[in-house]
Amino acid sequence: MAGGGEAAMARNKKVVLKRYVTGYPTEEDMEVVTDTVGLRVPAGSTAVLLKNLYLSCDPWMRGRMSKHDDGAAVPAPDFVVGEALVNFGVGVVVDSTHPEFDAGDLVWGMSGWEEYTLVAEPESLIKINHPELPLSYYTGVLGMTGLTAYAGFVEVGRPKRGDAVFVSAAAGAVGQVVGQLAKIAGCYVVGSAGSDEKVKLLKTRFGYDDAFNYKKEEDLAAALTRCLPGGIDVYYDNVGGATLDAALLRMRHGGRVVVCGMISQYNLQEPDGVRNLGCIIPKGIRVEGFNVVNHFDVYARFEEEMAGYIREGKVNVVEDVVEGIENAPAALVGLFSGRNVGKQLVAIAKD
Repeated sequence: MAGGGEAAMARNKKVVLKRYVTGYPTEEDMEVVTDTVGLRVPAGSTAVLLKNLYLSCDPWMRGRMSKHDDGAAVPAPDFVVGEALVNFGVGVVVDSTHPEFDAGDLVWGMSGWEEYTLVAEPESLIKINHPELPLSYYTGVLGMTGLTAYAGFVEVGRPKRGDAVFVSAAAGAVGQVVGQLAKIAGCYVVGSAGSDEKVKLLKTRFGYDDAFNYKKEEDLAAALTRCLPGGIDVYYDNVGGATLDAALLRMRHGGRVVVCGMISQYNLQEPDGVRNLGCIIPKGIRVEGFNVVNHFDVYARFEEEMAGYIREGKVNVVEDVVEGIENAPAALVGLFSGRNVGKQLVAIAKD
C-alpha cells in the first residue's frame, strides 16, 4: 500500500461525452481531451490508480450515451456530458491504498476511457490469473464479453447435447464465444452475420456448422428453415428486431430464447415491434433476458474453464484492435455498422 505524498504528474488523454445522442452515434458526439493526473492515490482515500492498457468497445455503451427520464428501466446510469466514458478494461496498478492490490498488479474491470483511472471502489476490480495469455483477452473472451457468452448460454440457455442452436451477430465478441461453447457442448450451431467475410470466419475459425449473411436474405424465416430444418432449441439473441421475430417462428417445443442484446434497436427512435410472440404459448418457449453483472459469482469457474479451452485450441479468438485512445470514438461508432471483425478493443499502452 502506498498513496499520499507528493505525486509526479502525467498526461491523461480521455474520451468524454460531448453531447447526449439521439439516433446513431457519431464521432462528433465524443471528444478527446488532454488533462493531467497525479500518479499517487490521494491521501486519506482507499482507491487504486490504474494505467489502462486495453479498453473494450461494446454496443451496450450506446444506451448510456442518451439522456433517459428518471426511473427509466436501463441497465446502467447515463454517462455524464463532459466526463470520460466508462467501460471494462485491462490495466496495471500504478498506486494503491487498498489492502488487496499492490503496484504492478494486473487487473480488469470497470475503468474510464482514459490513459489513467482512479478507481474509488477497487472491490469491483478482478486480478488477472492467467497473464501467460494475451492480456487483451481480458477485454473479451476472458472478460465481460466471454462471461456474457458463458452465463447466457450455459446458465440461461441450458444446452443439451444434440440441441440445435442459432446465434445472431455470431461473429461479434459474444457470438464468437457462444458458438464455440455450443460446439464443446455437442450442439449443432448456425450463426448469422452481416458480411460474407464474417460468414466465412464463422465456418473456418469458430466451428459453426452453417452460417448465412442476413443482409442477403429476403426472408429470414426461410433462411432459418434452410439452415435448421428441424427447428431451433436455443436461440442466443444479440440483435432483436426482425431476427428475433423470425427465430420465434422456428423454435422447437420447449425452446429457450436467451435475450442478450438488441443492437438492431439501440439507435431507433421507435423500436420495432415483435409480431410472433404468440408462438411462445403453444410451443412452451422460454424467453429470458439477463444482465451479466448478476452472474459474476460464476466468474472464477468460467475463467479456469475458458483458459483451458484456449490453451487446448477448443476456443479461437479473433480481435479487431485499434491503436491509441484518439481512435476509440471511431471504433465505438463502427460497431453499429458492423465495421469490426471480431472483438473490438482499443490498445492504450503496451503490456
